[in-house]
Amino acid sequence: MMPGRWGTDRAGRASRDRLRRCRDIAASLELPVPFDAVELIAAVAEQRGRPIELMPTDWHPGLPCGLLVSAELADYIAYAADTAPLHRQHILVHELSHLLCGHDGTLSTELTPHLSPGLVRRVLGRTVYTDPQEREAELLASLILQRAVWYLPARPSDPFLDSARWRGGRD
Repeated sequence: MMPGRWGTDRAGRASRDRLRRCRDIAASLELPVPFDAVELIAAVAEQRGRPIELMPTDWHPGLPCGLLVSAELADYIAYAADTAPLHRQHILVHELSHLLCGHDGTLSTELTPHLSPGLVRRVLGRTVYTDPQEREAELLASLILQRAVWYLPARPSDPFLDSARWRGGRD
């Protein structure tokens, strides 16, 4: 079979399956209006019957902007609080997407350089995210945020798309 838009046959099928799965998950969510990632996370936590604690942190170069840690009694989302609001929303939805996709959260060796990876795995019982999980979480986060924008009661004006501004204020 010739590679097409989705790549090789096996890779293409996996990509289509991932897209279909993420679309189904995104479509099943009742999004808060106006959209707020913190409200969405609270609703998902309530629906799951398992707390999701948010942990704002200061971002430092070399560290991820967000991190999901699944513990015995709760899930924890650490996120860069000192970033733009839109970026912060994306980080939160990306980490929530890991949970919605059924990925286990874990500690990164970048955040725990003084601990051996073996110890972290033994303590948490998980391994580091694989690339396919990151791609799936990113895809789902993008689909959720796309829905949030498209289903706003009134779309906010965009100065770059407002034709009157481009014509210097003339109609």
